[in-house]
Amino acid sequence: MSDDKKKNIARDISWLSFNARVLQESADKTVPLRERIRFLGIFSNNLDEFFRVRVATLKRMNLIQGTKNMHLEIDPEKILEEIQLKVLAQQSEFNRIWKEIQLELKHHKIFLVTEKELTNEQKLFAKNFYDEELSINIIPLMIESIPALPLLKDNAFYLAVVMSHKESALSRKFALIEVPARAMNRFIILPSKPGTHHVILLEDLIRFSLPEIFSYFGYDSYESYVFKLTRDAEIDIDNDAFSTMLQKLEKGLKNRRKGKPVRFVYDKTMDPLLLEYLIRKLNISHKDSLIPGGRIHKFKHFMDFPEHVFKTKKERSKPFTHPLLLDERISDIIQKKDIMLHFPYHSFNSIIDLLRESAMDPEVVSIKVTCYRLAPQSKIINALINAVRNGKQVTVAIELRARFDEEANIFWKERLEDEGVKVIMGLPDLKIHSKLCVITKKKKKKTIQYGFVSTGNLNEKTALLYGDHCLLTADKRIMADINQMFKHFEFPDAKNNHLKNCKEIIPSPIYLRNELIKLIDFEIKQAKQKKPAAIIVKVNSFSDEEFSHKLAEAAKAGVKIELIVRGILCMYTENLKYKEPIHAISIVDEYLEHARVFVFHNAGKEKIFISSADIMVRNLDHRIEATCPVKDEELKHELKDILNIQLNDNVKGRVFDNQQNNNYVISVAAVKKIRSQIEIHKFLKNKQNIKD
Repeated sequence: MSDDKKKNIARDISWLSFNARVLQESADKTVPLRERIRFLGIFSNNLDEFFRVRVATLKRMNLIQGTKNMHLEIDPEKILEEIQLKVLAQQSEFNRIWKEIQLELKHHKIFLVTEKELTNEQKLFAKNFYDEELSINIIPLMIESIPALPLLKDNAFYLAVVMSHKESALSRKFALIEVPARAMNRFIILPSKPGTHHVILLEDLIRFSLPEIFSYFGYDSYESYVFKLTRDAEIDIDNDAFSTMLQKLEKGLKNRRKGKPVRFVYDKTMDPLLLEYLIRKLNISHKDSLIPGGRIHKFKHFMDFPEHVFKTKKERSKPFTHPLLLDERISDIIQKKDIMLHFPYHSFNSIIDLLRESAMDPEVVSIKVTCYRLAPQSKIINALINAVRNGKQVTVAIELRARFDEEANIFWKERLEDEGVKVIMGLPDLKIHSKLCVITKKKKKKTIQYGFVSTGNLNEKTALLYGDHCLLTADKRIMADINQMFKHFEFPDAKNNHLKNCKEIIPSPIYLRNELIKLIDFEIKQAKQKKPAAIIVKVNSFSDEEFSHKLAEAAKAGVKIELIVRGILCMYTENLKYKEPIHAISIVDEYLEHARVFVFHNAGKEKIFISSADIMVRNLDHRIEATCPVKDEELKHELKDILNIQLNDNVKGRVFDNQQNNNYVISVAAVKKIRSQIEIHKFLKNKQNIKD
């Protein structure tokens, strides 16, 4: 097949390549051991979500091929087959890495022990622990004695038990125990000799306690195996005209718990009769993904593997306050000058402080803000409630359908409304994914507005781990556009009249796609005239087919194209017809690269935008997104410098080739190793004269 006739890489196959990069981090011996374990947990958690959402969606597509007005993958059945093969191969690599890490843990005198490896002192501890703490959380089910299995939870994992008599294997009973990992810590520190640490998993302590749990039945032999079930997590919103969006969502959440199984992961040593019994009782067809694994499942908890057992603790680079925000009120500074915060290098406390200031400022009359995913103990919410109590008009656009945050967002909606906040929910057919804030104050009959546009969520927890950019500004045109977007949230109309009124911010849907295509076309025109032409795109995911073709057209015309894509990249980057080879990399490191940035050479008058939107159909056509120009020349240079540091990462950068092999960047010309996340921290500290 010629380069021109190749179709895009399937997004789900590209996503698996991304998760393989996460797995690479756990295999990298230059990464601290604690972090390598954490990356195994991230890999596992990512894969759980992938099956809950994408694999479930592909299975649905397979059933409804030919349905109109639905964005369908080509040949979902073939993609599902390829997913199965890749997941099994990755699971094998996962197991290899975990064995290697366990050996290294032993070298550090950290021992993850099973119920069969306990000393007498540890057995006594385990017995007391069961009696005093664990027993009240254990609810065993004799599954052969009940007509049907209870609804097994998607976000839980279970211990399947085979009980028998040593003298006769014929008399056997099956039982089921949910491992109470949500109610208790999964890692239990056992009594150990000085200088050593023995850790037992919660399920292994349950295994140790099986004779006591089932003492009533008189069995003397117990075998047990961990398994987990992954269900379709897509929420179906019905078209009941008499139900509110909230009622529909609550109904959808209840139905999610009953979603069809899409994956059954089990201990490959599981008793064959027990395995067959569970598959039959759970109505899992063999076409569904049956994934044999090791002894341990629900590995996501290993993201929180006890840190204190390690002799040397990783010293994280601490966020620092932007120096311009140290000495005066933040609102006063913003009115004088645009400021760009770069998380997690800059402290997110500045955003919280801005809202707290506004809550107490007697001249502030209103605050409008969008919220997509909030921290569990949200200081943002506290500041907004304080503002209402101080007499401000507060409007919050909260997206109830933020996947897996739906229940939390329903809680925040009710909490805010109880306090008198005006809450706008997501629009019927469009998620509100933009990150916006406008604060209005009245000063001597003069109206002053300021606020921010961000690439990331208003979440102080993730701001410590996610790389994002936030523009603090009092630019009148940008503030006017934010007001227009809030009018659209409150009074949406089919003609998008409020969105059409935006002069600086480029909103989605409709407008961002068209505007970006125009900007690319201009670069193509410049290149064809032998003039300098260049594009830099940094996003989480790039799967839109139209943009893949358009960038390929630009590369053939001679436009210099550089891509930084954390996750999915569906376009082929290598083509003999490209006059300029596309330089495309992915950076997977300690922080999650979450920012979206677009840069166009624009005949020397460079245009730079920060955005909440990825280059995906959902972001461009089915969400309300905000793409904001960076107009301050100093900030444009600052942002461009950060992008150039990332483009030159030769430690954590991986090259996107057509096979998505995840080869690390090899730079022959590089004088030194460049690890972008460390270098950006240094760059910002040096630029802003921050002392360690």
